[in-house]
Amino acid sequence: MASRATTSYCFLLLLLLLLLFFSSCCPSAYSAAATEADTLSWGQSLSGGQTIVSKGGTYELGFFSPGNNTNRYYIGIWYKLRPEKTVVWVANRDKPVSDPRSSELKIAPDGNLVVLDKSKTRVWSSNVTSEASSSTVVSLLETGNLVLGNVSDPLAPYWQSFDHPTDCWLPGSKIGYNNRTRKYTFLTSWKSKDDPSPGVYSYGMDPKGSDQLVQIWNGTKTYWTSGLWNGRYFSEVPEMTRNKVFNYTYFQTEKYLVYSMFDTQIITRLVADISGKANQWALLNHSTVVILGWVQPKLQCQVYSFCGPFSVCTEDSESVCECMQGFVPASPGDWDAKIWGGGCVRRTELQCGNRTVGAVKDKFLPMPNMKLDTDSELVKASNAAGCELACLNNCSCTAYAYNDKGCSIWTEDLRNMQTLGDDASSATMSPRIRLAASDIPPEIAVAETHKKLNVGVILGPLLGLVVVLAAVAILTCRWHRRRLSRLTNKAKEGALVVFRYRDLQKMTNNFSNKLGEGGFGSVFKGSLTDSTPIAVKKLEGLRQGEKQFRTEVITTGRIQHVNLVHLLGFCCEGDKRLLVYEYMPNGSLDHQLFGNESKVLDWKERYQIALGVARGLAYLHEQCRECIIHCDIKPENILLDKDLCPKVADFGMAKLMGKDISRVLTTMRGTAGYLAPEWLAGLAITSKADVYSFGMLVFEVISGRRNTRQNEKDEEEEDDSDRRILFFPLWAAGKVAEGKVMQVLDSRLEGKADIEEVERLCKVAIWCIQDEESHRPSMGEVVQMLEGGAEVIMPPFPNSLRFLVTEQDSRDFIHINHLK
Repeated sequence: MASRATTSYCFLLLLLLLLLFFSSCCPSAYSAAATEADTLSWGQSLSGGQTIVSKGGTYELGFFSPGNNTNRYYIGIWYKLRPEKTVVWVANRDKPVSDPRSSELKIAPDGNLVVLDKSKTRVWSSNVTSEASSSTVVSLLETGNLVLGNVSDPLAPYWQSFDHPTDCWLPGSKIGYNNRTRKYTFLTSWKSKDDPSPGVYSYGMDPKGSDQLVQIWNGTKTYWTSGLWNGRYFSEVPEMTRNKVFNYTYFQTEKYLVYSMFDTQIITRLVADISGKANQWALLNHSTVVILGWVQPKLQCQVYSFCGPFSVCTEDSESVCECMQGFVPASPGDWDAKIWGGGCVRRTELQCGNRTVGAVKDKFLPMPNMKLDTDSELVKASNAAGCELACLNNCSCTAYAYNDKGCSIWTEDLRNMQTLGDDASSATMSPRIRLAASDIPPEIAVAETHKKLNVGVILGPLLGLVVVLAAVAILTCRWHRRRLSRLTNKAKEGALVVFRYRDLQKMTNNFSNKLGEGGFGSVFKGSLTDSTPIAVKKLEGLRQGEKQFRTEVITTGRIQHVNLVHLLGFCCEGDKRLLVYEYMPNGSLDHQLFGNESKVLDWKERYQIALGVARGLAYLHEQCRECIIHCDIKPENILLDKDLCPKVADFGMAKLMGKDISRVLTTMRGTAGYLAPEWLAGLAITSKADVYSFGMLVFEVISGRRNTRQNEKDEEEEDDSDRRILFFPLWAAGKVAEGKVMQVLDSRLEGKADIEEVERLCKVAIWCIQDEESHRPSMGEVVQMLEGGAEVIMPPFPNSLRFLVTEQDSRDFIHINHLK
């Protein structure tokens, strides 16, 4: 009996020793168990793939590696339920660790929350001055706030991440003056999408004390302000409170701003983006639909130094940033990846200070219609030549400009240069950029040489008179021959040219090559003197032709966009009205979609055409000085260039609407089948009428067929009364609701299309043809959805579609009860 008791005692003692051994050798097992909650306690650590999760499961904290990096790891907080890791806060953004398994996050003996690398060196610390104890914990709250404090006093934290944001502003946190830290709290962008270290753009309350938000470049240059707080929102950002989604509160005395959500099921964050814009994102909890609530600045070129030094920013260009003449990208690899912040460097160094024999002085390149934001300094100069000399004698001078306000010179890197339209104010300075003589284009060098020769002419008046008389005689003989060449050059430079009727007769071979015919006249092919092809529209019918002529010249004559047809010039002689456009070799979209050509547009081409048309309309509606409503969007009015890039054309029915006018009453115009319901009802319209027409156009792009056509039956059948009309958008909306989007696709494509893009384009089309114009997206929002910047939710079924077909058609083609 005693022997059995002794054996049991020995067994228990052995078991106890084994437990002690494993607990001492494997402390990580204890740490891992601890990290299953939302807190990290004194004595615990977090490393490798271990995380802590907020109680509601919204946020998660742990080590992460951005992008494809495998040797840079950071402690961060991200949305747990998002398929991609959307990071909202980073601890050691300046000092990554290389191995998360041997690194750790823990509460140090001095009470600080610290990140230790594999050598146990601190790479980040909360920098508080409280002693640690067994009651010290760090908790990840459901708000996304990481809090270090005493478990018995949660309302008095030693430190919290909300006081130290990185690039994201979460609901409940403060932006502005922080009484805890005695500093202004700013968001600072990531350096790049794969590098969370601080970038050059920051966002927050004005540190100078005014009641407005600001965005700052490199800590020095304020390039955007929100306007003053009016009690509900900042005056220049009314969209902050649009649709009662975001609830902002500004505490004017303390100088800080907080916000919350009216619907707590919506998760949101405001991001100081690497693009230099502030983006307010929102998504429904447990959903994949992400919506861009608002963005400022709206235009990319409004972001200071987005293109870096010595480069030019051009809005609505395929390549937003381009190096100036005489400059090359500082980092060609970054430039190819569309990371433009590094800017450009000189191709050839300046010769200033080079006193060697034969050294050629630097020259200046004029940059007309150019906006330059970099600060300049005024110098004394009585004329342009004196201003140029002042810059030439200063080796730090990079550019000068002279106008009625005096002489301005720039002595720093030139940043934020933007191209302006031809309608730019004449008071705008046109700077002249300093370049090495070898980098000046030959034609500019010749022009400068001619200027200097004129000085000699003035000094020799008699010789000059002879030269002038001889030149007049020669020019008189050659004038007629050169006139067309000058018109050609002006047209190619972008200027709107006034042609004579006989010039156009010659260019079109007396209007012998007709391209097509429309309601207002005919279109003929011609060519400029350098053989550049053109299209000449000859308007007919004095009243209607005159109205369309004036409308087209007023609208397209002053706007330029890659997705709008370019008006080169016009002719107005007597009762003759002609318009001259760039020639589109691939004709109109209806010819490509519905013609009997062997070439069928593939899906990628169709998607890019829809996106291009959307961009063109967004430019007309939202980025022109006055909102332009096209009023006749249809395939016949979409032209395709040699690369199948779409161009919105035929502005003869367009309507101008001032920025302070919300809608306009106009006679019904356009084409049946593309007209919005409010127009058919005789109501005043907005730009949403174009959105409706665009939606109808998109259905035809997807299907490769007209929206309304006869059902395919035996053509030898004589009973025409049995032929029914099938309204395609109704049928397509039903298929989208049933999840059968590929049945909507043009059968000639044989299913060769990206199903996600087909579904997205179908949903966008249905959103665009909603009955209520307020339910339709703006064209800017359409562009965001098609570019993937906002996911598209399932649209409701437009009720008006059900009345556009007969009851028998509805039974045959759509299960209405199923859609309900």
